[in-house]
Amino acid sequence: MIVVCLDLEGVLVPEIWIEVARRTGIEALTRTTRDEPDYDKLMRYRLDILAREKLRLADIEAVIADMGPLDGAAEFLDGLRARHQVVILSDTFYEFARPLMRQLGWPTLFCHRLDIGADGFVANYRLRMPDQKRSAVEAFRALGFSVVAAGDSYNDTSMLGAANAGIFFRPPASIASQFPQFRVTQDYGELDAAIGDAASRLPA
Repeated sequence: MIVVCLDLEGVLVPEIWIEVARRTGIEALTRTTRDEPDYDKLMRYRLDILAREKLRLADIEAVIADMGPLDGAAEFLDGLRARHQVVILSDTFYEFARPLMRQLGWPTLFCHRLDIGADGFVANYRLRMPDQKRSAVEAFRALGFSVVAAGDSYNDTSMLGAANAGIFFRPPASIASQFPQFRVTQDYGELDAAIGDAASRLPA
């Protein structure tokens, strides 16, 4: 059995923090895992900005409520799930992702949690576990599954490397050039074909 593991933001939905930055005018929030490979450093940076700008969880949820999947993402995911088991491995948070998961037909999602204070501000974040994407892929393989993984950013590279086959989807050129071992795709047709090609070479 083949499990396909997909990143969420940048692969199936827009980058949530970039949308928050655009809607609030807080340019500093455009920084993502494409810019900063150290996830803890990035999240501490974000939490400091939220506190300084007095943005509550409700403010972020209002942005997410107006978001939707990337064009063609739902159809791509439906087709993929008809052929393979699919798990979304993301460094987002359940508190952010629920409206987007509904629009994608409630796929399985492994991600993290936020600690929200009584005042509605984001007090902290809790990782499900360190490097959870890589660990999930390794666990699937230990259970006897073959894994094809796709992502777009620095925080996906350990997942791609742990999989039987790793694929980039619309990565920045600077990241793709650092990891030439991963096939690069630019649209859902290419990604679907790359997953199918990889799957055909793996034990079912």
